[in-house]
Amino acid sequence: MNKAFTREDDAEVDDGEIEDTSLPAGTKNYVTPGGFRQLKSELDELVDKERPALVATVAWAAGNGDRSENGDYIYGKKRLREIDRRIRFLVKRLDKAEVVDPVAPRDDVDADRIFFGATVDVRDGHGKKRTVSIVGVDEIDTDRGYISWMSPMARALTKAREGDTVTLKTPGGVEELEILEVRYEPLTSG
Repeated sequence: MNKAFTREDDAEVDDGEIEDTSLPAGTKNYVTPGGFRQLKSELDELVDKERPALVATVAWAAGNGDRSENGDYIYGKKRLREIDRRIRFLVKRLDKAEVVDPVAPRDDVDADRIFFGATVDVRDGHGKKRTVSIVGVDEIDTDRGYISWMSPMARALTKAREGDTVTLKTPGGVEELEILEVRYEPLTSG
């Protein structure tokens, strides 16, 4: 077929929305205040700085003539779609966000129970100690011990108290975790 009869953008069409599979349908997007700020900051950076600069580059490249071999134009359009997709994702995430502050006052009855935002010291059956903090799905950072509130470990720990032993089912088998300490402290993101 003659190139004159094809759309230039056919090879570039990739408007498929990425399905958000990290949150089950109807589930709230719990997030700490720091996590919310981090998501909002990323959105602001994309909308206020990165996207406008890229639009200017694409407009300049489009004015240079033949777009089929124009690397700045082709890459710019592709990157623009990626940015727009990320912006849509962040807007949806922030709209669903329910900010839960770990340091908010709690009932005395629940002060030592594990809920979202808790930082927990545990000891496994081998005597190895570990500290985890239960955070939102967008805040996971295994290097810092931040685990999703939807993870198997967080689900096993939720509603337990200091001194309790919980059972964690892992691919490697069943593991017993002793809860040494539960505290609620400010969590940093990023």
